[in-house]
Amino acid sequence: MANKKPPRFETETQEAEWWAKNQELIADRFEEAKAKGKLGKGTVARVARERASQTGVSPTITIRLAEADLARARTFAAEKGLRYQTYLKMLVHQALNSEERRAGRRRG
Repeated sequence: MANKKPPRFETETQEAEWWAKNQELIADRFEEAKAKGKLGKGTVARVARERASQTGVSPTITIRLAEADLARARTFAAEKGLRYQTYLKMLVHQALNSEERRAGRRRG
C-alpha cells in the first residue's frame, strides 16, 4: 500500500472518501521514510522563510488592495501558517511565472 498514489480528485468529498478508505497510507509512508532515514522536517511556513532568507533583502513597497481581498489573503495565509505579506508575495511570484510561461519568455 505504501506505493499507492492518490488519484486526482474532482471534489473534496471524493478526496475525503479516498483518504477515509486509505488511512493506513500515510502511516505506511511515514514508516517507510523513517526506515530509509528520509523523514522530512518543517512546514510550509519554514520553507517560505528559508526561501525568503536565500533571496536577500526585498525592497519595501506599498500596494493598495480592496479590504475584502486583504481579508481573503489573511485567511488563506493563516490556513497555511504564513504571514499575509509572505503569502501575497508568493501569489505575485506564481502569477508572474505563469504569465512568463504564457508569453513564452524566460527569466533572465
